[in-house]
Amino acid sequence: MSDQARWLAAARRAMQSEAEAVMAAAERLDGALTGALNLILSHPGKVVVTGMGKSGHVARKIAATFQSTGTPSVFLHPTEAGHGDLGICQPGDPVVMISKSGSTAELLDLLPPLRRFDARFIGILGNARSLLASEMDVVLDASVQREADPGGFTPTSSTMVALALGHALAVGLMEARGFTAEHFHRFHPAGQLGLNLRVWVKDAMHSGEEVAWVRLDDSLKHVVIEMSRRPLGAACVVSPDHRLLGLVTDGDVRRALRNHDDIRPLRAADVMTASPVTIAPGALVHDALCLMENRPSQIYVLPVVDPATQVCAGLIRLHDIYHGRGEE
Repeated sequence: MSDQARWLAAARRAMQSEAEAVMAAAERLDGALTGALNLILSHPGKVVVTGMGKSGHVARKIAATFQSTGTPSVFLHPTEAGHGDLGICQPGDPVVMISKSGSTAELLDLLPPLRRFDARFIGILGNARSLLASEMDVVLDASVQREADPGGFTPTSSTMVALALGHALAVGLMEARGFTAEHFHRFHPAGQLGLNLRVWVKDAMHSGEEVAWVRLDDSLKHVVIEMSRRPLGAACVVSPDHRLLGLVTDGDVRRALRNHDDIRPLRAADVMTASPVTIAPGALVHDALCLMENRPSQIYVLPVVDPATQVCAGLIRLHDIYHGRGEE
C-alpha cells in the first residue's frame, strides 16, 4: 500500500470511528436529556457553558449554537472565572460542564462559587461515574470506547460526541420553543445565512428575456443556441401557455452528444428532464438551496413554477444564492 493510500485509509477510519461513537451516544439518549431540557426551560435567564482545554473549545461552540437558536448563553472560562469572570453569572443560571475525564480540576474548583449563585448543573461527561458526575443534577453520557486517532489518545471521538450532545440539547430546545426560520433570521441578519433567510426566490431568480425558453419540438441545435445566448445552465421547455413541460440542462446536452452519433434529429423533448425539481416564487432562497444541495446528486438550477397555475416564471441557480444577485 502506498503512503497516500495508507494516509487516506487512516483518515477514513477516523471519520468512521467518530460517526460510530456519535451513533452510540444517540442510542444511549434517555430521560437525562429531557431532564436537562426541563432544567434549562424552567429558568428564564441564560445558560452558562464551561470546559477546559479541548472541551473548552467544544463549550464555546455549544454556547454559540445556543445563542443563535434562541437560548441566551455564555461561555465561562474555568480559570478566568476565579479572576472576575464569575460576574457574568446570575442567580439560578443553569451551568453545562463539559469534561472527558469527569475529574477536571478547574471544573471541580468552580463548583463551590457557582453553588453560591444557586446554579443547577448539567454534565456532558466522558465518565458518568466520576467525581464531577456525582456533583451534577443531570449527566449526559459522552463516553467513547476509544479515540479515533491511531494511538487512541488524541481528543477526537470524545470531542465529537460532546459536541453532538450539545447540539442535541440545542435542537431539543428549538423544538420545545417552536423556533422557526424567521426566529433564526432575527439572529442572523448578516452573512450568507441571513441572506438566504430574508430573500425570496422571486427576488433572486432570472425571468423574461434572461431565460432560454424553448418548445417541445425545437431542435437540439436551437436549444443549444438559446442556452448559449442566455447562459444560465438550462433551458425551460414550456407549452404555449407557459406551463413547464421539462428542463434541458448543460448536462442533458452533454449526455445527448455522448449517446448519439447524429444529433440532428433530436428535439428538446428527446433530451429534457420531464419532471424536474421546481421551487415556488414565494419560497425563501434557503428553501431553494436545500432542494439543490440536500440530495444524493447536487443540482445547480431550479425552474421557478407558480404552484397554483403551473406557469413557469423563470430560473434560480446555485450561483445566484451564493453570490447574491444585487448583493456585494
